Amino acid sequence: MIQRFIELGEGYSDIYELIEIAKRNRDRISYLMAFHSTIKEEDVTSLVIVLNPTNPGDFQPIYICREGIPNPHKKPNKRFDLFAQTAEQLQKDIIELNVKPSTIYPEKELYYQHLIGILRMNRYLPPMQ
Repeated sequence: MIQRFIELGEGYSDIYELIEIAKRNRDRISYLMAFHSTIKEEDVTSLVIVLNPTNPGDFQPIYICREGIPNPHKKPNKRFDLFAQTAEQLQKDIIELNVKPSTIYPEKELYYQHLIGILRMNRYLPPMQ
C-alpha cells in the first residue's frame, strides 16, 4: 500500500479545498486530524484528512494544510472553526496530536515520512505490507 501526504498549502484559502475534499469523500474518510507544533515560539496547527485506500490500487492519500493555522487552543480562529464544523457535519471527531515541526527536517519528504511513522505506530494507518 502506498500512503502519501498531499500538501494543499498552509491553510489560508486552501482550507476551503480541504473542506470540500472532506465533504465530497465523506464515505472514504478514515480520520480528520490536527497536528500541533511550535515554530519560532509560535503555536501552529496542520489540518489533515486521511482517506481510506483506493480499491484497486491501494493508494491512501493524506491531505494536509501544513502549519499555517494558529493553534486553536492558544488562539481561537475561524479556519479551525470551519474544520470543526465540517467534522461535526460529517459526524467525525478530530484527532489531535502534538508533533515536531517540519522546519527541523532538511526536506519536507523526511517530515512526511516521520508523520507516517507516527500514524502507523498509533494505528491510524495500516502497517507496510
